[in-house]
Order: sequence, then structure tokens, then C-alpha cells
Amino acid sequence: MSASTPIALQPTRGRIACVGTGITLGSHLTPLARTHIKQADIVFAALSHRLMELWLERINPAFRSLQPYYAEGKSRATTYREWVELMMSEVRLGKRVCGVFYGHPGVFAWSPHRVIQVARAEGYDAHMEPGISAEDCLYADLGIDPGDRGCQHLEASQMLFYERKLDTTGYVVIWQVSAIGDRSLTRFSTSSPYRSLLIELLLNDYAPEHEVILYSAATLPIQGPGIRRLALRDLADEKVTGQETLVIPPGKRLKPDKAMRARLDRLDAIQEDTRPGARSIPG
Repeated sequence: MSASTPIALQPTRGRIACVGTGITLGSHLTPLARTHIKQADIVFAALSHRLMELWLERINPAFRSLQPYYAEGKSRATTYREWVELMMSEVRLGKRVCGVFYGHPGVFAWSPHRVIQVARAEGYDAHMEPGISAEDCLYADLGIDPGDRGCQHLEASQMLFYERKLDTTGYVVIWQVSAIGDRSLTRFSTSSPYRSLLIELLLNDYAPEHEVILYSAATLPIQGPGIRRLALRDLADEKVTGQETLVIPPGKRLKPDKAMRARLDRLDAIQEDTRPGARSIPG
């Protein structure tokens, strides 16, 4: 090949990264997530707060908000599928695409998981970068260690749609209570009678006066978390925002499993007997 022969350039291969902003504006974004945003050819973002969008636009001006795809009476499932197609259309054009989602991109977020599945199935590089979620903030703000008593997480509507068994010896965290019972996926909130159905279920396992917590994480650095404590029976009449999560502290003590503990005792004894040097050598 002569020096004057042009070299055919390989077309740029598209790829996508889905990252999370964390919950609190600016302070939760990881360095790696910021790098993905900054280096992207185009950034799509699903952020509910306009301040977050303005902040993101300063990192990368090639920014497009996904919020306008919501519409009154439109199923969110339709909106989320549109998001996936928008992002994939740019990936197929050979662009470096970054999808930015509030909190953790893999927690209560269908589109990031789906777009990564589609991209990989079509042979493109796809990556999800974790972010700080509302769950992480909840543990810190309420002083809960999930390794202490255990912590069960459930989506509110699933408790009405399916038979779920609660572990009342640990914490129970119920997400998206404000929209409980919405089967149309067109509403962002439902009324008190829907929450009454949830309370009816919970009263099978907890006393009416059992204290529960409505929790919301701080979205701005100047804010504090929202922590409202009330009796379970009063939950139906309480106004619940879309940002609030229901936290139910343990209602019962942990019950020792005597049979399993006896088996562990026997196993410990066997292990001790077979330990080198455990038995004395006859003189």
C-alpha cells in the first residue's frame, strides 16, 4: 500500500452506559458516573427536578430530558418503551450514549435494565453504573442496619396483586405507597380507599397502634430527610407523597430455633473432636 493510499476508517461502534445521580443533588454522583456523563456524545436523563437537569446540563450540554414523554392518561409502560427506543436509536448511529436516572439506575427503573438488555442482544457494549439509592439513604437517616434484624422490601401494589408473606421480626419497607393499586400505570397517586386495603392486610400481622414511618430522603443539600411517625391505623387518612416510603419496624421478637441450635451444638462438638491435637495421645 502506498503512502498516498487512504486508510478506510472503521465506523464508530455505539455503546451505552446507564448511571445514577444518587438522591441528593450533586453530592451523590460518583466520579465514574460523572466520567460517563461527561464523555458521552448524547445524554438522556429522567430526573424529576428541574434543578437536577440544569446541573446535569453543565456537565454535558448534549442533554435531552426524558420527562416530556410522560403525559396525562398515558401509560408509563408506553413511556418507558419510548425511552428505550430513543436511547437505542442513538446507539445504533454509533454514538456514546449515557442514560442518567435518579438515585440508582437499577432500582425501581425498568428502562435502564431493558435498554442494556437490548443493546447487548444487538452486540453493543452496555454498562450499568450503580448509584446511591433511597434505600441507602433510608438506612443512614433512620439508623437501620439490615444485618441486625433483617429487612424485607416490597412494592406496595404487589402486596394487593399477589399473596405475600411478611417477616414481622425484621423491618418491612414498602415502596410506592402513594400509587398503590394503580393497574392502569397512568396515575401517580391513588386515594385513601386504596391505602385502606393495604392497612387491612397489614393489620393481619401488626397491632393498629404499631408505629410506622413515612420516610423521604433529602434531594437538595440544604434539606433534611422527611421522617413522619404515626400509628398504622392512621395511615389511610395521611397524605402520602410520591417520594415517601413506608417503613414498618419489627412487630415481633426473633424466636430462637432450638432444634437447629441443637444441631449446631452437635456439629461444633464433631468439629472440635476432629481438630488436630484435640485428643490426647496415650502415654
